[in-house]
Amino acid sequence: MVFDLRKCEGCVTKGTAPQCIEGCNAEHFVPKGQEWIKVFEMETAGGHTYFLPRPCMQCENAPCLNVCPVGATYRNAEGVILVNHERCIGCRMCMAACPYAARSFNWEQPENPAGATFARYRPEYPIPHRKGTVEKCMLCAHLTDDGKLPACAAACPMYAIYLGDLGEDIATNGQEVVKLSLFLAEHNAYRLKEELGTRPRVWYIPGHGEEYGHDVNETREPMPARSWQELGATLENPHGGH
Repeated sequence: MVFDLRKCEGCVTKGTAPQCIEGCNAEHFVPKGQEWIKVFEMETAGGHTYFLPRPCMQCENAPCLNVCPVGATYRNAEGVILVNHERCIGCRMCMAACPYAARSFNWEQPENPAGATFARYRPEYPIPHRKGTVEKCMLCAHLTDDGKLPACAAACPMYAIYLGDLGEDIATNGQEVVKLSLFLAEHNAYRLKEELGTRPRVWYIPGHGEEYGHDVNETREPMPARSWQELGATLENPHGGH
């Protein structure tokens, strides 16, 4: 997956919460208070605001995969890291091991939408949600297996999210198709916390002058929903008219 930060503006100009989050929540009935993809408000050394979405990094050398004592976290045949909630014992060792804070825990039984019916449980689409289990972004395996974009990418109005195929060396945001290796190389793409050796499979195309490899987890909290309109006004008039 590739996030083009030159295009992402947090949906501020739309006057809404980030649509990648909204799309994900709607597709997966994500429990209230949780988000499988978060959007962080960042600030450059020069004081400029930019936005950085953070889903599961789908690491090649995934710490979460290595510490699960019951094999509930695993990599499927397509290389996507999933969680089997029928095996998860809720020890949360995977949460402690993840350097991206990309997992959450169901302390209570999540409410399912009234009248909703679900097919038999499968890790690719882990619905209904279960108390006492860990959840995370599944890269919409139930959609990508059918050649569709993940819900976050399909919902992005700026077409800032690309789904890539390493074997075919292509990526698409639903509007255009690019040669993946060239796209990453030409635009100086980077990955978060590369120094840890996790080899994340989520790349970022820098834009708005953000610092290379900035650590979102140590410097920012997710943007509060109440601030969208206020922030939009700030970006349009950063000096308050003076």
